[in-house]
Amino acid sequence: MNEPKKTEKKVKKLTVSPVKFAPLLSELPTSAVTGVLGNLELVKDVKMNVTVELGKTNLPLKEVLQLGENSVIKLERLAGEPVDLLVNGRLIAKGEVVVIGNNFGIKVTEVHKSSVLSNSDSGYE
Repeated sequence: MNEPKKTEKKVKKLTVSPVKFAPLLSELPTSAVTGVLGNLELVKDVKMNVTVELGKTNLPLKEVLQLGENSVIKLERLAGEPVDLLVNGRLIAKGEVVVIGNNFGIKVTEVHKSSVLSNSDSGYE
């Protein structure tokens, strides 16, 4: 009788090693961190337009021309609501108006997480 042929399979031996992850920023030597963050020094003195927006409204030109001293413009926000802090027209944070002496200021109460630049926002892909 014919016996079925035994087929031998060649088994490849694979070398398995643990995964090696890149070190976290805090684990890098000081010189490496300075190299990564040191590039910020190049732009720290760049001036940017900072705007605090109390609110918005649309007025017909007729009403704009009638504005004068003591005119009141109704905004879409209520008094006491947070104001928007924009940098170069981009919403960065919200805050509340504070008075320090004879000056007005903004106390930042909420920083927008989406304000951190992603690769698509920076123009680099």
